[in-house]
Amino acid sequence: MQPAKNAAASVKETAANIGASAKSGMEKTKATLQEKGERLTAHDPTQKEMATEKKEARINQAEYEKQVAREQNATQRQVTEAGGGTHSYSTTGATGNPMGSHQMSALPGHGTGQPTGHVVEGVVKSHPTGTDTGTGTTLAGHNTKTGGGAGGYGTGGAYR
Repeated sequence: MQPAKNAAASVKETAANIGASAKSGMEKTKATLQEKGERLTAHDPTQKEMATEKKEARINQAEYEKQVAREQNATQRQVTEAGGGTHSYSTTGATGNPMGSHQMSALPGHGTGQPTGHVVEGVVKSHPTGTDTGTGTTLAGHNTKTGGGAGGYGTGGAYR
């Protein structure tokens, strides 16, 4: 599995590098075209020189951004090959483990498929239907409409 993971990381890096090069090339082309337009409308040699300098600065910036992107891509590939996590579920970009197939609730027992049992918070206690309340019968057994019985866990039954 590790060689496949390394190959996938390498392919991702190559694709990202191609994207960075394409973006850099487009920025360079835009800078060149803008310089040509500015040189055509400029009447003063100083303005023409400023247009050329602006173009060179934009080209240098595009090249710099391409190199930074390549370094980041290489670092990301090395992390992936080393077995580090690449999933980020955070706005900060921090990596970690996925939470599973679904979002879990912050409430106790919710999303786990299991009853919460006794959760004491303040004076009021609530129990989902069929939860063992510790009294020997379930709340479902006290509901005359459910047809539930004593003890164990009720299902809610049919409405009568």
